[in-house]
Amino acid sequence: MATDAEEIRGLGHSVKRKEDDRLIRGKGTFIDDIRLPGMLHMAILRSPMAHARIRSLDASQAEALPGVVAVVTGDLMAQHNLAWMPTMSYDTQAVLVTDKIRFQGQEVAAVIAEDPYVAKDALELIDVDYEPLDPVVTPQQALESDAPVIRDDKEGQTDNRIYHWESGDKDATDKAFAEADVVVRLDTHYPRSHPAPLETCGCLADVNPATGQATIYMTTQAPHAIRTVFALVAGLPEENIRIISPDLGGGFGNKVPVYPGYVVATAASLLLGRPVKWIEDRTENLISTGFARDFYMSGELACKSDGTMMGLRVSLLADEGAFHADAQPTKFKVGLFHIVTGSYDLPAAHVVADGAYTNKAPGGVAYRCSFRVTEASYLIERLVQNAAYELGIDPAELRQKNFIEKDQFPYTSVTGFVYDSGDYHGAMKLALEKIGYDDLRREQAEARAEGKVYGVGLASFTEVVGAGPHKDYDILGLKMSDGAELRIHPTGKAILKISVKTQGQGHETTFAQIVAEELGIQPEDVKVMHGDTDNTPYGLGTYASRSTPVSGAATAMVSRKIREKARKLAAHLLEVSEEDIEFAKGKFFVKGAPDKVKTIQDVAFAAYTNFPEGMEPGLEGVTYYDPPNMTFPFGTYIVAVEVDPDTGEWKVRRMVAVDDCGIRINPMIVEGQIHGGLTEGYGIAAMELITFDEAGNCIGSNFSDYLLPTAWETPRFELGETVTPSPHHPFGAKGVGESATVGSPAAYVNAVIDALWHLGVKNIDMPLTSAKVWEAIQAAEAAPGG
Repeated sequence: MATDAEEIRGLGHSVKRKEDDRLIRGKGTFIDDIRLPGMLHMAILRSPMAHARIRSLDASQAEALPGVVAVVTGDLMAQHNLAWMPTMSYDTQAVLVTDKIRFQGQEVAAVIAEDPYVAKDALELIDVDYEPLDPVVTPQQALESDAPVIRDDKEGQTDNRIYHWESGDKDATDKAFAEADVVVRLDTHYPRSHPAPLETCGCLADVNPATGQATIYMTTQAPHAIRTVFALVAGLPEENIRIISPDLGGGFGNKVPVYPGYVVATAASLLLGRPVKWIEDRTENLISTGFARDFYMSGELACKSDGTMMGLRVSLLADEGAFHADAQPTKFKVGLFHIVTGSYDLPAAHVVADGAYTNKAPGGVAYRCSFRVTEASYLIERLVQNAAYELGIDPAELRQKNFIEKDQFPYTSVTGFVYDSGDYHGAMKLALEKIGYDDLRREQAEARAEGKVYGVGLASFTEVVGAGPHKDYDILGLKMSDGAELRIHPTGKAILKISVKTQGQGHETTFAQIVAEELGIQPEDVKVMHGDTDNTPYGLGTYASRSTPVSGAATAMVSRKIREKARKLAAHLLEVSEEDIEFAKGKFFVKGAPDKVKTIQDVAFAAYTNFPEGMEPGLEGVTYYDPPNMTFPFGTYIVAVEVDPDTGEWKVRRMVAVDDCGIRINPMIVEGQIHGGLTEGYGIAAMELITFDEAGNCIGSNFSDYLLPTAWETPRFELGETVTPSPHHPFGAKGVGESATVGSPAAYVNAVIDALWHLGVKNIDMPLTSAKVWEAIQAAEAAPGG
């Protein structure tokens, strides 16, 4: 029980992460730590080709290898109606191939063996005769009239187009462009990247053939949604399916989809009557699981000569891979990309989006961001930076001239979002002050006079998170609400069960702090459970920056529900009317008589021992939260770089990041999240890339080719914050989300372009490797007038 001198460590306290006690001691329980009696091991044979028909498959030698229990093929899965499965985007995806290969790394067959090494060895004994087909490796190629149809399995599919989607007002936008003095254009590709979590994907399926009970340990960020999908795919009663997501070594959106390995392992366990474990290796993870980004974007910004923005026109082409499996809200085909108007008071905008199948792995997951918001933020911030140069206006001044004003909130954007609150000028002002913007510009001019190449890049982003209100947001028809169940034990300790799943964000600490704030129970006295569908309330899970805005809100609401019952109990114990009871910091006291007090612990004990006549005993509740609106965290980032024009190498000299995520639950954890996002943004801007050659071979299938930033390359970050609470969230949180990943890539790139604009370099697509920067400089110098 907290004493008078002991402060309740609720919102705003940098409480050390409770979960770290076990994790830093190596006592976590990850999927590969779990062993079950009689457990078998599964390995998957993957296609070396991007597009091919299977003429024949001979698994006889593999089946004869000692230790091999079974070989599972597409034909065997088809006999049980499991050769195909639904994706979370209303498409279908092959579990094991029955007709043709559609991307390199696609699942062809699986070996089940007594030992994982035997299973791997047996893969080499499976003889597959492939008939090569012409691969389609870009969405532009996919939409050509003579392109091979990738999804010829789908009835009525005559080309490679998946969707066409629009947002905004075309007529108003055309009018704005007709009246504009200046039109700034930018064509750019946000390249394919990969979440590359420290732990790859895997599962351990244990299906009891006698009872039909399926317990599946799985690396998933959304266990409840996965359970529902499994019930639909396998035809098992949902009450007989238990998904347990243990400790996860990162997720970043990569562990949201249903992967074929999950389905095959479960089917194998059902057929063999023994547990089956599957753990993919790093190359499998990089070439076959959910990628991110891969948008080809064209933007036009219409402005008056004084810098006033009049309209925005955007077209994009999304490379969705061989199956449409990006898990976006049903209503929005390219996620929330239409937040592309950003932080600006734009009177008109029109967005046109198309998606295409290609011979690449499917994905398009929300990688450290809300749904496709990172791509949107990147495009508008690159456009605005280039517009500043073409108009001859300082990039900071142009942004401030066009920001949505503080008194305009709630603000309805021309693409339909209702921004909850914001102070964009405040965040920009703080960022400019922290980096010493005017002095930095003077240094840049002086350095240029000495032949040095310095650049300063800005990005002012608005993210949209917390999906979402049920009328607009669902995945596979499942509304995007989340739940929290809270029980206060007789001794005043508590157990909180949440529907979202942590992958390193610190939920076991921060959600306990929400309870502490609402009820006065210290965080260490609140046990937080998650990841087990039999022991947590239903919800859509942790991805797209949803946890705090949705399940965090549910936690606050269920705490308040319990507090109201506790108030009645306190009135009973203090022998006064309920209206005479006040509550503060874990104590109920009588108005005007503060010495007459009962603690939350006193009340909890009474809930089981001394409750009034007619009251149900106990002190617990469950709440499902359907958010009335999204939340809109925002910020301004400024990067200063130095570029060596002789080599193309660029180095970050300063990086200032000012974020506003509303009320911060745990500032230390928030800062850690921001540091991680800024590092990821730097990685995307500088080095991370998955690409393909003309044959569809994946370039980026290992950490020698797919580069990740280390402590050696990562720059130092200087953080700042403003606080603008969300008016509709129960405790004003907007959610830190992954704003740093959303906002920072444009800031890094804008800094390099700022350094090189005077040389004629107007755009370089990420990643900005030294070679690409050098080539851009050479091309600009060789151009007429260069």
